[in-house]
Amino acid sequence: MNIAAVVRTLGPIDVRNVYRDSALKWMVFLPVLSALVLRFGIPPLTRRLLFTSGFDLVPYYPAILAYFIVFTTPLVFGVLVGFLLLDEKDDGTLTALQVSPLPLNRYLAYRVAIPIALTVGMVFLLFPLAGLDRFRPTLVAGAAVAAAPQAPLSALFLAALASNKVQGFALMKVTGVVLAAPLLAFFLDSRWELLLGIVPTYWPMRVYWGLEAGESGVWWAMVIALAYPCLLAALLAQRLYRSLHR
Repeated sequence: MNIAAVVRTLGPIDVRNVYRDSALKWMVFLPVLSALVLRFGIPPLTRRLLFTSGFDLVPYYPAILAYFIVFTTPLVFGVLVGFLLLDEKDDGTLTALQVSPLPLNRYLAYRVAIPIALTVGMVFLLFPLAGLDRFRPTLVAGAAVAAAPQAPLSALFLAALASNKVQGFALMKVTGVVLAAPLLAFFLDSRWELLLGIVPTYWPMRVYWGLEAGESGVWWAMVIALAYPCLLAALLAQRLYRSLHR
C-alpha cells in the first residue's frame, strides 16, 4: 500500500477520531485562535503601553511571533498526532500493524508526514493572519521549513515515552517549560544563547530571528534546525519499535 492509498484510507478515520475526542478537537483551532488574539490584541496593547509608560512593544514582536507561531504550531500538530498514536498504542493497533499488509514503518511515515504538512501550511496562514509584520515569503518559508521537523519529533516523543494519554498529558506539562525556554534567547547576549541550543525548539526560532534581522549566515542554523530534530525523532522511533516488539 503506497502513501497516497494510506492517506485516502486513514485520513477520514483520523478526522473522525479527532472530532469525537473533546480533548483533541479544540487543539486544531488553537493556532488560528492565537493568531487572531495577536492581530486584535497586541496592537491596542502596544498603543496603550506606549501612551501610559513610554514602553515600545514593537521591537519584541519577533519574540511574540516566534512563540505563538514558530514554536506553538508544530507542537500543537505534533501533540495531536502523538495522542492519536498513544490511542493506537494503548488499544493494540500499532502491534497489530506488524502482521498487516501495511508495514509499520510506512504507517509511521504517514503519521509524521501529516503534522509536517499541517505545520508548513499553517505557518503560511498564521503570519499574515497575525498581522504584526508585513508578509515576506522568504521569511515565512524559512520559518515554516525550520519549524516543520518539530511536529514529528513531538509526536514520536509522546508515542515513545508515554504509555497512554494520561501519561502523555503529564509528559506535556513536565516538558512544556523546558521546550519554551529557548524563547529566552531573544533577550540574552549571543555568547550565551547557544547554550539553549541543546533544546531542539531553539533552532527554528533562531532561524526566524536571523531571517527577520537579515543575517546572512542564518542558514547554518537552518541545517541544525532540520538535522537535529530528525536525529532525535529517529532515536525515538527506534524506541517505539522496541516497545512494540516486547
